[in-house]
Amino acid sequence: STFSNNTTFLYITMLSKVSRNSRSYSTLLRRETLNPNILRAEYAVRGRVLIQADKYNEQLRSGDHNLPFDEITYCNIGNPQQLRQQPLTFNRNVISCVLSKDLMEYAQNHKVFKPDVIRRAQRYLDGIDGNSGAYTHSQGLSMIRQDVADFINTRDELEYNFTDPSRIFLTDGASPACQMALKAMIRGRNDGIMIPIPQYPLYSASIELFGGTQVPYELDEERAWGLNVLDLEDSYQSARKNGKEIRALVVINPGNPTGQVMTKENMEQVIEWCHRRQVVLMADEVYQENVYAPNKKFYSFRKVAHGMGRQFEDELQLLSFHSVSKGFLGECGRRGGYVEISNNIPQDVVDEFYKMASVNLCPNVDGQLTVALMVNPPKEGDESYDQYKSERDSILKSLGRRAKRLVSILNSLPGVTCADAEGAMYAFPQIQVPDRAITEAQRQGMTPDLFYVLSLLEATGICVVPGAGFGQKDGTYHFRTTFLPPEEDMEKVGKKLVEFHTAFMNQWG
Repeated sequence: STFSNNTTFLYITMLSKVSRNSRSYSTLLRRETLNPNILRAEYAVRGRVLIQADKYNEQLRSGDHNLPFDEITYCNIGNPQQLRQQPLTFNRNVISCVLSKDLMEYAQNHKVFKPDVIRRAQRYLDGIDGNSGAYTHSQGLSMIRQDVADFINTRDELEYNFTDPSRIFLTDGASPACQMALKAMIRGRNDGIMIPIPQYPLYSASIELFGGTQVPYELDEERAWGLNVLDLEDSYQSARKNGKEIRALVVINPGNPTGQVMTKENMEQVIEWCHRRQVVLMADEVYQENVYAPNKKFYSFRKVAHGMGRQFEDELQLLSFHSVSKGFLGECGRRGGYVEISNNIPQDVVDEFYKMASVNLCPNVDGQLTVALMVNPPKEGDESYDQYKSERDSILKSLGRRAKRLVSILNSLPGVTCADAEGAMYAFPQIQVPDRAITEAQRQGMTPDLFYVLSLLEATGICVVPGAGFGQKDGTYHFRTTFLPPEEDMEKVGKKLVEFHTAFMNQWG
């Protein structure tokens, strides 16, 4: 027994030494052995501030109310239903009937829902052979891709059958579609992707993950975050001098985090520039329904390019993205979106996109159904049309009022300036952070805007995102906030913000 125990001890000791000294030990999962691209990527929208906000929220939920606030107001991300926006009745009823055979039968027998709900649910059931739990085509259901193609044709006033459904990929939200495009284009560090500053950090994080190079171009805050083509050219030339090959230009319209809506003339300038420089245009158009400025209108890059003549229609390579998460649906958790690949991108490239999509088997069916309902809503004369229109218009009008009110509150604060939120769901105010606060932030090892928003969270429970996470001009400090709290709560949120900012400036000014 003693001999056996000694042998076991020696054997374990030997294995321990081998493990510590062998090369295989360096392959175990530790932070320093992770893909360095993961370590370089950052995503501020769900970063340090949100983590702290969630800790406070758990503290409140546990019954501990030793905080100077009684709730967390999540203004860090465009997540409307988290802040009590109601889903559209028609959409939810249709999806419910598709998902539940029993509900569908009950609704038919007892006339629980309007007849067009039943008709639409049956159409989708026929398209998926009655089973929403099965895999679909890797690009998504052909019926829904045709609906998307019809939507694009109608929106952009294109010829019938102009949009090819075989070039539409349904995805789990717009983010995976953007990442699929970036993954296809980035071959290494010498490949540059031009992104706006400020930008949505999906792009900066994904470019790092895929091993490419971010090539920033600055939006002009003094011109309401306008895009100047001369700035595009400067960034392009600077990157080229550093040996980078520019693969794509990302444009977010309406803007995130800045809320601007591009004019048609500005879009034409961008299209002409991309065409001249032979750069793929990635058009992030997920906020296309969110336009509040009375003098602004959304135009898709597809429509504008089509109107510029055959040269641009035939030669501009364009990837267009849309999502069910924004607009007036706010169905973030359903994870539905799509990318349209322009007709002039070679078919063998589309085939490679199909291969990438096939690795993930298919987009989730709930998300596909939500896309279908987004692009093909009830029409005038349908039984659900009046209710649908009322709900849609109520949400959009309320968002417009909240956008205007929030910007007004922000501009009333000493040392704060904020451009009008013409669209999207965000305001991006600039803060003149006092010198003493900047010094204190540096002492604590954080940026001044992070110091400001953490102080805001600690005092009020309002969770916003520091501007550094989106990129900002050197020497300026911003934060991004949504205007998604319910309209009846906006004054309370505004009052907290005013009181905090006044106290902060008095303390550090």
